[in-house]
Amino acid sequence: MMMFLQTLAMAGGGGAPEQQQQSPVFMFGWLALMILIFYFILIRPQQRREKERRALLAAVKSGDKVLFGGGIIGTVTNASDKTLTIKIADKVKVDVIRGAVTQVLGKDEDVPADVPPGR
Repeated sequence: MMMFLQTLAMAGGGGAPEQQQQSPVFMFGWLALMILIFYFILIRPQQRREKERRALLAAVKSGDKVLFGGGIIGTVTNASDKTLTIKIADKVKVDVIRGAVTQVLGKDEDVPADVPPGR
């Protein structure tokens, strides 16, 4: 198929003037521009969100109310370097890793507004 298109492009020139080949500097300039666009649109915001998440996880302390990815809400009773002990009901405590926390809730806050009811 490619051979056919190349042959068609060569033969179909008719009276059209030949196009000049673009310089490699122009091609590398466009490549550098695309890399910069991807960096500022995709990579940099993701790094900023990850930095904020690490700061959130490092700031979790005893007494904080936290929400987990599975939808469990509990109160931190003990915090160590890698794990948290969470009280989720009377006489029910669970040990979880810090990375499981998705959000730290306020003292009076119960369920985030973006969570649909019934879930």
